[in-house]
Amino acid sequence: METLTIGKVAEQAQVTAQTIRYYERQGLLEAPPRTEGGFRLYTAKTVQRIRFIRRAKELGFTLREIGELLALRTDPNPRCAEVCAKAEEKIAEVDEKIEELTRIRENLAGLLSDCAKRRSMVAECAVLEGIERKPPSM
Repeated sequence: METLTIGKVAEQAQVTAQTIRYYERQGLLEAPPRTEGGFRLYTAKTVQRIRFIRRAKELGFTLREIGELLALRTDPNPRCAEVCAKAEEKIAEVDEKIEELTRIRENLAGLLSDCAKRRSMVAECAVLEGIERKPPSM
């Protein structure tokens, strides 16, 4: 089996060596064997695992959640329903964030609308006044 240095793994997985070490400290990657000189030796499976971690992060999963997914992936009796439940939870979180961002956008648009009507000095800026006087509606 071919072994790779941390630099080669980083290059192939498109991350930095520090990211690889961080994932090791977080328990997402097993500590690799080392040469007599102390160099880490990885396999192609490490590259695949890092790519999985990166893709899961892109989908919004936290490192803790990614660790849970990886544990399910290596479970001898994996249940797809458990993975699907985690994906459904993530969708619900994303929907909540979308709602929150929509409220923020609507509030900012309202403040800008007020500002466009006035176009006065900064001391009378509708955006600044609106931020100061309106309680958050989130």
